[in-house]
Amino acid sequence: MSAETFVKGKTIELRKKHIGPSCKIFFSHDPIKIVKAKGQYMYDEKGRRYLDCINNVAHVGHCHPDVVKAGAQQMELLNTNSRFLHDNLVLYAQRLQATLPDKLSVCYFVNSGSEANDLALRLAWQYSGHKDVITLENAYHGHVSSLIAISPYKFIQLSDTEQIQSVHVAPSPDVYRGKYRADHPDPASAYADEVKDMIHRVHEKGGKIAAFIAESLQSCGGQVIPPPGYFQQVAQHVRQAGGVFIADEVQVGFGRVGTHFWAFQLQGEDFVPDIVTMGKPIGNGHPMSCVVTTKEVAESFMASGIEYFNTFGGNPVSCAIGMAVLDVLEKEDLQGNALRVGRYLTGLLEEQKEKHPLVGDIRCQGLFAGVELVKDRLKLTPATAEAQEVIYRLKEQCILLSADGPHRNVLKLKPPMCFTKEDADLLVGKLDHILTGTRSSVHSTFLFSGVVLDALEHVVTLLVFVHYLLGCRHEGEK
Repeated sequence: MSAETFVKGKTIELRKKHIGPSCKIFFSHDPIKIVKAKGQYMYDEKGRRYLDCINNVAHVGHCHPDVVKAGAQQMELLNTNSRFLHDNLVLYAQRLQATLPDKLSVCYFVNSGSEANDLALRLAWQYSGHKDVITLENAYHGHVSSLIAISPYKFIQLSDTEQIQSVHVAPSPDVYRGKYRADHPDPASAYADEVKDMIHRVHEKGGKIAAFIAESLQSCGGQVIPPPGYFQQVAQHVRQAGGVFIADEVQVGFGRVGTHFWAFQLQGEDFVPDIVTMGKPIGNGHPMSCVVTTKEVAESFMASGIEYFNTFGGNPVSCAIGMAVLDVLEKEDLQGNALRVGRYLTGLLEEQKEKHPLVGDIRCQGLFAGVELVKDRLKLTPATAEAQEVIYRLKEQCILLSADGPHRNVLKLKPPMCFTKEDADLLVGKLDHILTGTRSSVHSTFLFSGVVLDALEHVVTLLVFVHYLLGCRHEGEK
């Protein structure tokens, strides 16, 4: 496979010594040392192959030869910053824009999803002349200070006095666990009215809305798919208040949803955000990202008088890699694959829901899927410990999955786009076996006050949950 510099134990020791302790890793109880990857597979130092169901970064497959070749060839020729004229920059901007509505025509290239969302906020503040931002419950938009402030997934851990007063949190449009559920006659309007009411309250207190920001599909928030029509109504309310709509496509763009290239397009052809941010899959693991906006917003940003310059954003190598990713998506019909395999995977997971009471909800759109585990389907009691058990037992079966959501009880599937029906069969087959074993081993019961209780389940839940609090919280992050 690959020659090791250190044995695994030494790598762990040096990581603890030299890497910040808040930098968590997957499977912290028993981390995996990865030395090689290809396609939808990753390999550890012993040559063991793992099916990667986590990586929405290696979008067209780990180490895709076409992407590697494009980067290497351009690196041999030239790499410099975007203050010099270079065709790669404009060629890539032109190709990227062709995937978007015509209105979204101006690109700013940066280096990470966090940097893209930070710049999007700057654009919104300048264009609107306002400061207040509306975000969603459980949202995560990045790790820089401006984005921690609008990411309840992170700042919920802070005291009220540490939270920025110009940030307002609207209910997540979750029709399974949220305030308005699937049985509501019009959940899209109900959730949008919550935003409208919030805008009114902000105005009453003297604030003014600069932006509403949302992931087109909430990932860290639990693989939440908003009801159709929600974004259109929210955008109307926000624009009437003088703000803009920012669609965060960092995790869900570039064909992952199957039916469309961008996840915001699931809301309908009549919906166009004012700003779109993208990252992760854009470079297939190469650090690059982009903000795309309208001519009006871009001209307003220019009018601020502050020149915008990014040393590495849009460099020739990054743009060559970005174009190679678009080439592979088209050549290998990976958006079509996401649609076909996603539908097949959805069917398999729905069968698991019929079979296992622990499976409360299935949320799938292309190769973006969530399996919410609950102890009680009526009360929606989160099966947090069980979800952690599942991902660790899948790891033992050489399948890499993560769990997230506000209760860390949602199994997240976001594999490379080359994921196949055979991979889906393998994953769901192993999941079925684990859920069956979990059910039989944990449900040795006894009666107390007419209620069936499971002593073993409660002991296991407590122990695993304590472990989760100590280290697993961060394993589902971007």
